[in-house]
Amino acid sequence: MSQLNIGVVVGSARRDAFSKKAAEELVSYLPESYQVKFLKIEQLELFNQDYDDDGTTPESWKTFREEVKGMDAYIFVTPEYNRSIPPVLKNALDIASRPYGQNCWSGKPGAVVSVSPGATGAFGANHHLRQVLTFLNIYTMQQPEVYLSNVGDLLDDNGNFIEGTKGFIKSAAEAYTDWVSKFKR
Repeated sequence: MSQLNIGVVVGSARRDAFSKKAAEELVSYLPESYQVKFLKIEQLELFNQDYDDDGTTPESWKTFREEVKGMDAYIFVTPEYNRSIPPVLKNALDIASRPYGQNCWSGKPGAVVSVSPGATGAFGANHHLRQVLTFLNIYTMQQPEVYLSNVGDLLDDNGNFIEGTKGFIKSAAEAYTDWVSKFKR
């Protein structure tokens, strides 16, 4: 199997985010042929089309767009903020989808994982993100749906996921591997 570049986008800028912990767990089960890169989004300036229109595009945007273009597939792991995705994630999605007609995300497979300390597992964020990804022409894996609710209860005293949750995350990683394989050219 040839190497695939997998871009992981964690929708939280928090240092010890549950979303980051979940993303790290999930990618630990991916095949060795998957070259995983966590795409940094917290340093991106707030999207404003004027920067592109005026020729003053921030360097961080140029670098990020090139990184996104270089990926073969994506994994998005997000918390929920007010029943939607965090602004840092939406900003990153917007930046790499512009300028108009130059959507760097388009035509590639992806997966959505949502994480919450609450009971709904960030259901709202998961589905808002899927709506945006559909417009961006990212083919999101439908099953299994991955909602990690009450995430604090899914971690042991050392901050590691408990065995049952590890098994679920591993099955999601296996399904993702199968999903991505359908898009190889």
